[in-house]
Amino acid sequence: MKSLKGRDLVCTQEWSREELLATLELAEEMQAKRYDPKFTGVLANRTFFMFFYNPSVRTRQSFECAATELGGHAQFLEPKSMRLKTAKTAGETVEDAAKVMARYACGLGIRILEDKIGAYGEGDALIREYARWSEIPVVSMAHDKFHPCQGLADVMGLRRHLGANLKGKKLLQVWGHGALARSWCSVQESILICSRLGMDVTLAHPEGYDLDPAVLDQVKKNCAEHKARFEITHDPREGYEGADVVYSRNWMTPHAYDSGEFDKAGEIEKALALTEWICDAAKMKRTNDALFTHPMPIDRGHEVTDEVASGPRSIIYDVAENRLHVQKAIMALTMA
Repeated sequence: MKSLKGRDLVCTQEWSREELLATLELAEEMQAKRYDPKFTGVLANRTFFMFFYNPSVRTRQSFECAATELGGHAQFLEPKSMRLKTAKTAGETVEDAAKVMARYACGLGIRILEDKIGAYGEGDALIREYARWSEIPVVSMAHDKFHPCQGLADVMGLRRHLGANLKGKKLLQVWGHGALARSWCSVQESILICSRLGMDVTLAHPEGYDLDPAVLDQVKKNCAEHKARFEITHDPREGYEGADVVYSRNWMTPHAYDSGEFDKAGEIEKALALTEWICDAAKMKRTNDALFTHPMPIDRGHEVTDEVASGPRSIIYDVAENRLHVQKAIMALTMA
């Protein structure tokens, strides 16, 4: 495998399977030898910039811990604290900001979701514009299309509980109703990376909650390449049959930006009406004693019941921890 030094990570689909597996294997080693001197000086005296358009809990915590445990430092940045050019204000262009940041730091992470954009794809375009001009690696810390760090953390959790070879295991990616209008990023990342690892993927959602057609086309190609199954169902129970993994999460409709801005209230109102779309114990009994996973934060009582989310087959906390380890591996491989 060629060196990953200097590589951007916007979507796992843009890295080879070999590169993804090498990242996962390093993350697993870093978890097993968390404070080993082999790793604690990898980013000594270096700074990773974290550019947050949207707030977070796990993302900021895990990246700051990752930088610290590698011997470096993570610096929190917000657009409102920087003079950046927008359609309505004067300020630094992306080109200028990216080139200056590259003179200071070893890497740049960007998080931009839902209400910070006016149309699907704008967050992805912004991250790629920074990557175009930056001379340091740019990592998506979640944007409107993809969430590569979450996708890797999900798979790391599945490997721990189901074994390193996930081929033939069935993932049910199921929509959950809830009081949060969420972007497509974690869901699309999940079905992309799992299909590349040979998992059978069932996507279950109500009518009108379709994901990005280009992403779905790529998932179909991934499944065809690895002789895996891909299916879509609009039944809230059918997809659970024989599932090895259940990933229940709310996501928005394709019409969330029809007005030119994010219609959060309208999306929540529509979602809350679909009460049959909750992951509960009765549905989980239809599975192959499936693991339950979720990227968090969980809308308990809507996306999933407490009985399942806190049950013996839930791996939500393992996956949350894995964000730290996969991000350490990504930073070590691309920035050290």
